[in-house]
Amino acid sequence: MKAQILYKPDKIEALPLKFENIPIPEPVDDEVLVKVEYCGVCRTDLHLVEGEIVPPSYPVIPGHQIIGKVEKMGAKVKKWKKGDKVGIPWFYSSCGKCKYCLSGKENLCESAKFTGFHVNGGFAEYVIAKENSLYHFPSKYKGGSGAPLLCGGVIGYRSLKFTETEEGDILGLYGFGASAHIVLQIALWKKVRVFVFTRSPHHQKLAQELGAEWVGHPTSSPPEKMDAAIIFAPAGELIPSALKNLNRGGRLILAGIYMTPTPPIEYSLLYEERIVRSVANSTSQDVKELLEIAQKMEIRTVTQLYPLEKANEALLDLKRSAIQASAVLEIG
Repeated sequence: MKAQILYKPDKIEALPLKFENIPIPEPVDDEVLVKVEYCGVCRTDLHLVEGEIVPPSYPVIPGHQIIGKVEKMGAKVKKWKKGDKVGIPWFYSSCGKCKYCLSGKENLCESAKFTGFHVNGGFAEYVIAKENSLYHFPSKYKGGSGAPLLCGGVIGYRSLKFTETEEGDILGLYGFGASAHIVLQIALWKKVRVFVFTRSPHHQKLAQELGAEWVGHPTSSPPEKMDAAIIFAPAGELIPSALKNLNRGGRLILAGIYMTPTPPIEYSLLYEERIVRSVANSTSQDVKELLEIAQKMEIRTVTQLYPLEKANEALLDLKRSAIQASAVLEIG
């Protein structure tokens, strides 16, 4: 099979992913072999390729927003049959026994594994996944349009839940890519008012088209104080700016797996019971809930397709903010 393999990290400008032919893996026990049709390209993949997050070992195949069809199953698989349309997200597995797993917080399990990081991912023609790591994927999403739901959508949805925003509240979104353009639509569906902060003119235009009430530069002051905000951009310097724009009791959610160092934060920005909270990965319940919402409402995903052999170029465009919302590799 053809695959994009990372042997060692490097700046994406050096095109570190190597496009090679390798054997198709064989599923055993509770594993499922999936023929990949589409795989979303995530900023986490960029952090992995450039060495900002480090996997347990190399080589590794990135990719964790996978849509495909079941091709073959291990002897212990009971849930799936050949031809089922499935999605595979970032969360792969956990121990199932620790206090985090037993309380529905398997994303915090110290033994958790993640797709395209601990195990090979979807920048390939085939991928192996655990039986319980697969999800029935809504047939209403054609082509690669649903791929961004499996990470950008899920992480954004978990972040949105942590904001605790209700009808009539004001939510700020800092950075407007794959996650934010999905969160904006879900928030509006929940009748939450949304302000968007992004420096990119084409991202500003998309936010307006999708219904944002106000759009401005990340350093701008919005017309009203906000009840909550989510920072999607990996820029620590945005934290004080966002806190400054929050109401008393406001919640600031940091949605990235990686962020640059934060500058000193004056205590007055945290005072009056403002909260800063990070989001670490996601749970299986988050995936299920997001896919249920995607069945109920029309989530418009804005995608730009690249062939598998152009994975380096897709990541380079992502780094340069040259993608309007989401990049997706077309593999099947």
